[in-house]
Amino acid sequence: MDYGLIGEKLGHSYSKIIHEKLADYQYDLRPLAPDELDSFMLAKDFKAINVTIPYKQEVIPYLDELHPHAKEIGAVNTIVNRDGKLYGFNTDYYGFLYMIEHNNIEIKDKKCLVLGNGGAAKAVIAVLKQLQAKNILLVSRRKSEETITYDECMQKHSDAQIIVNTTPVGMYPDIDNSPINLNNFHSCEAVLDIIYNPIKTKLTLQAEEKNIKALTGLEMLIAQAKKAVEYFLDIKLDDAVMEKIYEDLIKTLQ
Repeated sequence: MDYGLIGEKLGHSYSKIIHEKLADYQYDLRPLAPDELDSFMLAKDFKAINVTIPYKQEVIPYLDELHPHAKEIGAVNTIVNRDGKLYGFNTDYYGFLYMIEHNNIEIKDKKCLVLGNGGAAKAVIAVLKQLQAKNILLVSRRKSEETITYDECMQKHSDAQIIVNTTPVGMYPDIDNSPINLNNFHSCEAVLDIIYNPIKTKLTLQAEEKNIKALTGLEMLIAQAKKAVEYFLDIKLDDAVMEKIYEDLIKTLQ
């Protein structure tokens, strides 16, 4: 494999379609069981890869160098092999920033809930901090020093204005589930679900019913892929390519 994506389950992925529209190479999907990750990373038998759930943090010990954003976030979703040395980047950061800015979501001085505490959540939090969110609360099934529980979230933080889902709850084929019920969130202005398959999740459909601005993650996926291609090939792509790919995919998927 020269270029591609590794992760545990990749049946939901649109990355092959997007990368092959962005660049002139074959992009392969390579599912890896947890016990296969070590041998794959040590072999370094690739030019550049993307990394998805659940390996965005697990790949870091295999890397020779981390981009400052990836180091700050603590998660990697893009790896480039340069003469046997592995360089790690985080393009989720750019993808989520694009998603917010392209849709004019106001983050400054807002109370934000981030559902989930995996690698994608770390990139989301970095963007929300950059955009000067007033409060950022990380919501997880287990309470820790960094997280609150869903029960605590519902009881004490129903005044949240921005809700971001970074969990896989609601992702194909689990489309009938939602990570949270929006009924108590009367101050909510926007729901951002980074899931991109389905195009509308149960969470964003509920948001739309309540006249809350709702976005899923297809734009983020395309934007992070565009940035990944730039790292893969050491080139610069025009931002206009993202809107064209988004329009083409929406026509195909609806």
